[in-house]
Order: sequence, then C-alpha cells, then structure tokens
Amino acid sequence: MSADIPVSPATAAGPDEEGLAESFWAVARRLRQLSRQTLEPWEVNPGQARALGILTRHGALRPSALAERLRIAPRSATEVVDGLQERGLVARRPDPADRRAVLVTLTDEGVRVGAAIHAARHTEAERLFGGLDPTDRAHLARILRTLRD
Repeated sequence: MSADIPVSPATAAGPDEEGLAESFWAVARRLRQLSRQTLEPWEVNPGQARALGILTRHGALRPSALAERLRIAPRSATEVVDGLQERGLVARRPDPADRRAVLVTLTDEGVRVGAAIHAARHTEAERLFGGLDPTDRAHLARILRTLRD
C-alpha cells in the first residue's frame, strides 16, 4: 500500500536544483561577502558605508533622519555615527535652524572615502552582474525593485 507523500516544488524539481528562496539567499550571502571584502581597505562596516552613501546623496542630516533613512533605531545610528566620527569621516555640527539639534556632516576625508567606496562597489557589482545580458539585468533590476517595495 503506498502512502500519499506531499511533494514540495523543490523536491519535484529534483535534488540538484535549488529553490527560488535558496538561490536568492545564496546570492545575498555572496553579495554580503563581496561587500565586506570591498570595504576592508577603508575599515568600515556595511552599515557605516551605507551611512556615508546617504550623507553623500542627502547632505547633512540630523541623526534621527539618518536613522530613518538607514532603517535602524536611533541608538544604532548613534553607534554608526560614533564609529565614523572616530575615523574622521563625519563630524557633528550644530544645526543652524535649531541650536539644540545636531547635524551629521561628511568631512573632506568622508567625501573622499565615500566616493572611493561607491566606485569600488560599482566595480564589484559590474563583476557580479556583468555576466548577465542587458535584458536580463533590466528584468532582474525590475524584479528586485518590486520585491523591495
């Protein structure tokens, strides 16, 4: 007598084929590893690199606005800013609109390092995604934007 055994889509595809989620997570792990390697010369972590990118794009921000854009808790943003300030990449300045508030601004070194990191990440992304033809790249970008939003 045979028992009805549920078959998952991954099982039906065969043992050598990965499911969609597994493939996605494998690529995400690879991206994280590449990101850490890319950032090593500047001794910043991925969160700090993201903060540099946000400050580059948006200019001086209050720590709470930076936390919001990073999608992290304000206390975590304080730690990110502290680390960047220790490296001389950002400075805290009084907000001219409200002397009780503080703005986080890039230093000249922060501008330089932010630009170098942006260029290095672009190069790394080109290596990773360069094997895709332009149509596949456009489809992947559209799909990822859809999933992100």
